[in-house]
Amino acid sequence: MPTRDGSWPQGTPCWVDCQVDDTTRAREFYGQLFGWEIEGPPEAGGYLMAMRGGRPAAGIGPKPEGMPMPSVWTTYFAADNADAVAEKIAAAGGSLMMAPFDVLDVGRMCIAADPTGAVFGIWEAKAHSGAGVYNEHGAYSWNELHTADYKQAQEFYAEVFGWHYTEIGDGQNFIYSTFSLTTDGDAIGGINDSTKTSGDNPAYWLTWFQVDSTDAALAAAGELGGTTMMGPDDSPFGRMGVVQGPQGEVFGVIDPTMSVGEPPTGA
Repeated sequence: MPTRDGSWPQGTPCWVDCQVDDTTRAREFYGQLFGWEIEGPPEAGGYLMAMRGGRPAAGIGPKPEGMPMPSVWTTYFAADNADAVAEKIAAAGGSLMMAPFDVLDVGRMCIAADPTGAVFGIWEAKAHSGAGVYNEHGAYSWNELHTADYKQAQEFYAEVFGWHYTEIGDGQNFIYSTFSLTTDGDAIGGINDSTKTSGDNPAYWLTWFQVDSTDAALAAAGELGGTTMMGPDDSPFGRMGVVQGPQGEVFGVIDPTMSVGEPPTGA
């Protein structure tokens, strides 16, 4: 079971949570789907912590009062200093939807949108370091941006986080890059040119959860009130599918042990 103690390096996807209208309903859905043990201390204001093997895997929270929004999964990136990163976001052309603020004694955060419209979070760890488990059943394993403004997005995140990109698409029908913190570092996420896959839809960050069986996960999601939007499909990265939860939030599931074909290496 891949685990982590302590804070994540700046610019790394370090946490995911969903904002929904009914946290009780979400608790039932995800608890059964991923086997999460979900707890919510009274002082957390209705925010629930999903645990795997006693380690934090994801969060479930109510939507902010007075802020109309769809139910969504949000990707958070680690920051050494949330205020400093917020300044970089604004300078690079992004916008702050929620300015940096303290979350009890567990961390400091803000919510922002990149210039292409995709919303993401920033997390400066204090008592809560972020995900303590990853890349196993019921934990997040990949985070990718879907945007119609591919180059603009790359430039923005490079300026904010210093990301380095590796193009793995064919440059025509499939335009996709992985990003890393250094030129020779491991890939920690991806950026997809959505004009080649899903048309001119709003930009968004998609969270992928690892599962032991994609087919079983999609079937279970349907029985629990979710809807399969894509898949199951085979790929060089694993057997995958995309699900819309009962309250409209979208996420991916993937079984990386069921890979088919060779991974793309770029044009």
